[in-house]
Amino acid sequence: KASKMRVEANGRSFRVLKFREDGFTLDVEDAPHLRGLVDLFDGGRHIYQCLIVASEEDGDLMHYDFKRSTAAADRAPLDFYRGENAPIALLSDQT
Repeated sequence: KASKMRVEANGRSFRVLKFREDGFTLDVEDAPHLRGLVDLFDGGRHIYQCLIVASEEDGDLMHYDFKRSTAAADRAPLDFYRGENAPIALLSDQT
């Protein structure tokens, strides 16, 4: 089964061959020695923003390690606690 995971860096996209908790692997021919901030996608879903460093070349593969990986969110974080039953909007009787 082909991987749907990909890494985007510097306006280019690279297919992830293997994903692991502490990093990922790319085809060495497809990807240069990436370093710095990249975005990791599963299909069209943005899942992580990562700070990476190339760790090891192994034949046709290049292994990258996460220095930091932050889960991507589809909305801005709240800077306050929102209760489970908190109102979503205020409706008025005025017309």
